Amino acid sequence: MSGPDLDMRKLRYFVAVAEELNFGRAARRLHIAQPVLSRQIRAFEDELGVRLLIRDTRGTTLTDAGSQLLQDARFLLSESKALQDRLTRAASSTRVVRVGVMPGLLATAAVRSFAAANPAHRAEVVPIGWAAQLESVRNRTLDVVYAREPIDHRGLGAAALLEEPRDALLPADDPLARRRSVRLSELASYRPLQDPALIPEWCALAMPEHRRAAHRIASTMEEKLERVAAHEGFAILPRSATAFYRRPDVCVVPIEDLAPAGVTLIWDAAVADPVRDAFVTAALACAGETV
Repeated sequence: MSGPDLDMRKLRYFVAVAEELNFGRAARRLHIAQPVLSRQIRAFEDELGVRLLIRDTRGTTLTDAGSQLLQDARFLLSESKALQDRLTRAASSTRVVRVGVMPGLLATAAVRSFAAANPAHRAEVVPIGWAAQLESVRNRTLDVVYAREPIDHRGLGAAALLEEPRDALLPADDPLARRRSVRLSELASYRPLQDPALIPEWCALAMPEHRRAAHRIASTMEEKLERVAAHEGFAILPRSATAFYRRPDVCVVPIEDLAPAGVTLIWDAAVADPVRDAFVTAALACAGETV
């Protein structure tokens, strides 16, 4: 015949007494009266059929059975708390916010802050390229995007996140690669490996044949690096991207007379979504940890 079920409340009371070895301190820790605690411990010992504590004029000590129960009770209480947490999470539907991030940008701090604020919320980060910035928001593939300006986000929700300097990517053996910085006018005769419309300041100075962009545009960071190294052209990129992507045959040179590039959070403002908005709030609060 099995014994009585273990009373978890009395088990917590026992652990408090066993750790404090003082009924008065244990009662204060549990926020109950000391006589009540004493009665509960005696009832617990009666239910288990073993003596757990020795109480005399010298104080309170654990019996061998009490020492063993203390060791096991800590594990049982920890498992009980973990089970309660798992049940709570299972009872509440987890909402996942899909977040697009351009190369060189970091959403890690915002993701952690967002999840910490509500265990039922989680953010999934998806690396994206330039062309997907607007499309993924408009077709609702992604809920929020860390987008790089300039982009036409009219009709969408938008919040400026940060600005950062822009650099030129040049072959390591190019004469300008040895410079501490360059001016846009010095890049006017270079062929861009990106859409010239994205760097209008350069277009105003560039040679006409380069402004027309008849050559194939590099679509990824890896392709830009490869083609710069092969002397096919140059690229202008935000500082966080040039810091993240490096190779020895490509040099990064700051551009001294080019305005900073903006990073903007964008989302579909036509869709009401308080969970998504909570992520935007977390991202804005963590703006300083984005690069």
